[in-house]
Amino acid sequence: MASPPGYKPSLPESPDAKLKIYFLPNLLTAGNLFCGFVALTKIVEADVDKTNFYHQITIALGFILLACIFDLFDGRVARMGGVESPFGREFDSLADLISFGAAPAFLVHRVVLRDVFPKHPELGWFIASIYLICGAFRLARFNCLAAAGGGGSKEFLGFPIPSAAGLVSSLTLLIIQLNENDRTLGKGKYLLAIVLLFLSAMMVSTVKYPSFKSLGLRSTTTIAKAIIAALFLGFVLVLRDKILYYVLPALFTVYLIYGFIRPRISGRMRREIEEEDEENGATTSAE
Repeated sequence: MASPPGYKPSLPESPDAKLKIYFLPNLLTAGNLFCGFVALTKIVEADVDKTNFYHQITIALGFILLACIFDLFDGRVARMGGVESPFGREFDSLADLISFGAAPAFLVHRVVLRDVFPKHPELGWFIASIYLICGAFRLARFNCLAAAGGGGSKEFLGFPIPSAAGLVSSLTLLIIQLNENDRTLGKGKYLLAIVLLFLSAMMVSTVKYPSFKSLGLRSTTTIAKAIIAALFLGFVLVLRDKILYYVLPALFTVYLIYGFIRPRISGRMRREIEEEDEENGATTSAE
């Protein structure tokens, strides 16, 4: 059968035509993954019998917290440039599972849980694995909701895994600092095991948390808020050696608690806290 005049057969699209890999956002995600790998390496290299054990663990904690910074900016850079892509979302989740799932779980077991359950080490591994599995479920659910059209929401469904890792890491850092000052937590070590289990449940919960995606270079604020933020940042920088170990877990804890009190405050106060514009204050879907 003859083809009609002007007919051009459609050629199958190559995989590269649909796959969009944007350089800068994925470079930041790669930085996140690199920090997670280095953290795992430092944890493995740390020898409990050596005097530099806590120093090695502290370096690992620093890389986990640095991965949080990379994760904070990769998605924000992609959104500001309008270059969000399915590849970036999947790559980010894989990096998050290493940096904020495997690394914190392994670290807490090595530093805390091995002492909490000295006669039954398998309990420590089990608790750490629960955190890792729930983190993987949290990331998988996020990707499914994003693929279904919920990727632009200003809310997270469940506690974000980077925040969970930040809370675990900062609490562990505080424990190390207290031990280095010749103080002991005693039964307080059981607290971190409980926190790890609680965060595991919160990651797969239906509690909604603000994503603060509306904050960017074009975000506006009041003079009072700008001054308070500048003073707080300066205060932390000046007294970082004394208060930074307490400020970090406090910030992550406030964010954790905010998810519970958020539905109970007025919409106006919520918009002021989350820096949302009036016309964009309502959200319809959750990540």
